[in-house]
Amino acid sequence: MTSASKIKHLYWRAGFGLSPKEWATKQNWSLNKAIEQLFTQAQDSKAITTPDFLGSRSNEQLKKLGKGELRKLKKIGQENVRDLNVAWIERMSQSKESPLLERICLFWHGHFACELKNPILAARQMNTLRQHGLGRFRDLLQAMAKDVAMIRYLNNQQNKKRKPNENFAREVMELFSIGRGHYSEKDVKEAARAFTGWSSDLRGDFVFRKQQHDFESKTFMGQKGTFNGDEIIDILLEQEATASFICRKIYSYFVNEKIDENRVRELSRDFYESDYDIGKLLRQIFYSDWFYAPQNVGTKIKSPIDLVAGIMGSLEVKFTTQKSLLFAQRALGQILFKPPNVAGWPGGKSWIDNSTLLLRLNLVAYLYRAAEVAFNDKDLEAKNPGRKMQKLEAQTNFNPLIALFDQQEEAAIFMGLKNYFLQANSKLTQTQVDAFAVKGNKEDYIKSVALQIMSLPEYQMC
Repeated sequence: MTSASKIKHLYWRAGFGLSPKEWATKQNWSLNKAIEQLFTQAQDSKAITTPDFLGSRSNEQLKKLGKGELRKLKKIGQENVRDLNVAWIERMSQSKESPLLERICLFWHGHFACELKNPILAARQMNTLRQHGLGRFRDLLQAMAKDVAMIRYLNNQQNKKRKPNENFAREVMELFSIGRGHYSEKDVKEAARAFTGWSSDLRGDFVFRKQQHDFESKTFMGQKGTFNGDEIIDILLEQEATASFICRKIYSYFVNEKIDENRVRELSRDFYESDYDIGKLLRQIFYSDWFYAPQNVGTKIKSPIDLVAGIMGSLEVKFTTQKSLLFAQRALGQILFKPPNVAGWPGGKSWIDNSTLLLRLNLVAYLYRAAEVAFNDKDLEAKNPGRKMQKLEAQTNFNPLIALFDQQEEAAIFMGLKNYFLQANSKLTQTQVDAFAVKGNKEDYIKSVALQIMSLPEYQMC
């Protein structure tokens, strides 16, 4: 595997691909330089600005709002969440942003799956992921356990002394840390008692309600004490099974869904011994020869967000209406801030079905033509009975791609575009392409060949 191919693979797994301008430069970099640049750029990223849709209203003032005022606030909040959604996917596609940070935040967004309807809570949760996503998993897990959006989503507002709600405690163990098979139902009940009183106020700030907390002795995973939630998390992190559970998810996401047990065992041991250093774990993966082995390249089905962000970066796509980008997410089956359930998006082959495959294969052509597309959209049909068409209003800019290849001959252009766009091996030949390519001039030829390659099944893989 050439150095350029390794860098392309790295940027698809640790980011969302490379723009034509980036590819022109970075394909000539050393692999070490590319890896270190990813981590350096991640340190310079700024926090997301939190929408101020509540204004200066206090908790007492919020309690007194009438139904009409609450409806107005809710509408503004929904608009703010949509703004955050669009801004995030735009960051994923822009080379000035940190691809690694956006990638790891998307991973943790699926791991700590939570529907985000309140823009203040959405922005705060995203900033928590940005702050700790490449740091210590201990800090990330403790911060997410106090995340108000998560507390509300998993009903810990209702978790009170003598009437514990087990939902939050169960998911902290089952989905966020140690995984099934490593705790008992007694552990769930005792952990729920430890998380009693973890709540929030109307403005969305974390509040510990002392009068609702169970301060009595608890027995959790063989240990006895008057544990609180932080101490429960500490005990979970003492278990090597937690390191193994997290490493399996990271390996499946960044390397291959087919788990190599020996690799995961090695990664888990080092992750545990590093006190759960996420950045160190990812460096270990990206620097490993096996990360670039043929069985791990071009074998991952792009998620809808991967696909859209990659296209936006390659062709400088600008969605001219917010609803077009939101409809695209909905039709493809992945809406940021709206996972299907607390387990997150299953990924893999679940991304492809009869309703999404045709759209995925033709998405670039639809965006190029700003075409009307048949969306499987229940919300659209509910508002407009019988209407299943939605126009993808977008602008594409092929100029950077044309500049990358316009000094080359047709044979070199074909191979260059194929190498730039595809990770998976393709049997596509220049003869096949030329049968449909526009040959009036190099600009038209580059556009037509690029559109053909991006409509291949292999383009769905990274």
